[in-house]
Amino acid sequence: MEMGKIMAEKNLDFDKVIDRRNTKSIKYDWITKKGMAEDTLPLWVADMDFQVSSYIQEALARQTAHGIFGYSDVQEEYFEIVKGWMERRHGWKVSEDWLVKTPGVVFALSLAVKAFTKPGDSVLIQQPVYYPFRNVVDVNERKTVSNDLVYENGRYRIDFEDFEAKIIKENIKLFILCSPHNPVGRVWTPEELEKLGDICYKHHVIVVSDEIHADFAFGRKHSVFADLKKEYGEIAVTCTAPSKTFNLAGLQLSNIFISNPKMRKAFCRQKDVSGYDEVNVMGLVACEAAYKDGGEWYEAMGGYVKANLEFIKEYVEKNIPGVTMAEHEGTYLAWLDFRELGLPAEDLEEMIVHKARLWLDDGRMFGRGGEGFQRVNAACPRKILEEALRRIKRAAEEARKA
Repeated sequence: MEMGKIMAEKNLDFDKVIDRRNTKSIKYDWITKKGMAEDTLPLWVADMDFQVSSYIQEALARQTAHGIFGYSDVQEEYFEIVKGWMERRHGWKVSEDWLVKTPGVVFALSLAVKAFTKPGDSVLIQQPVYYPFRNVVDVNERKTVSNDLVYENGRYRIDFEDFEAKIIKENIKLFILCSPHNPVGRVWTPEELEKLGDICYKHHVIVVSDEIHADFAFGRKHSVFADLKKEYGEIAVTCTAPSKTFNLAGLQLSNIFISNPKMRKAFCRQKDVSGYDEVNVMGLVACEAAYKDGGEWYEAMGGYVKANLEFIKEYVEKNIPGVTMAEHEGTYLAWLDFRELGLPAEDLEEMIVHKARLWLDDGRMFGRGGEGFQRVNAACPRKILEEALRRIKRAAEEARKA
């Protein structure tokens, strides 16, 4: 709850199981279409099984009651609300002229690839990483280069020597940073980000920083890359959105910040080329309500998700030999390591999908280093999570006996 508001948040029961079937949800309504059993539990795509803040519901209801859905855009109040959230939550002071609204972060990543590179140029990512990073590079006929993250003692780190070597060898023009990192759960320290930033600035590499999970940092404060040093602002495209924080992905709205005028012009040029103009009015309304009045819901939801992640780690350690959870610092996505079970990738997929009857994100889709892992969405009622973990336990026991 934001300061000065009367306490009237209604949607704080995160244990409540809400039936999402037959609501056009790709998470639930595509289960049988994908050839899985009807009782499969989906914990894959990164949306939540929680109702949004009641303030958002009420704002959308008022907009719907008006009954007209013409071309829409916002004025200064919208920016002031977004600016307030960024400053309160992350200590980042943004300017209105930096803001470019897009229908999503992946859309923005694709615009950036086209704006700042040419076909055949190399773009750097850090695998295992959110798979659309690789997709937007490949479909735009650029070359994907990976500075693979190093997994040691249950925690991921960056190989900075390889990072710089790849930039030089491959003549990298653009680096897509995932911060906090999806799927491995790292919240990068200011020191790690500054090492990356100094190397990129030295070699004139533009940094597109996907910070969509910035509001999910547990135990360590999220650092906005562009705000760490003045010179980073000269090379950064910062991608933010209310969609993960407030469960608004279907409303398609992201806020992209580019302080460098030349870069912003090139980015907006590609937005114009795409033919995209006004964003979804419901997304605008929801964003305003979320950042203005959704603080109480956000705090309560964050506490619940944090407890869920701790529950996963404890349950796996106590009950599922051969499975471990990577050290988790950010996002609401757990990264489970099944490699000690010794199963080939196809057998692990069979175990998860057909034995445990779960729909998770197979680690292979996140690129090199992902094989043998599964990504689990922890933003759901505890009851669902408990049942999912029990199913993994039973399936893993059968696999070890086989």
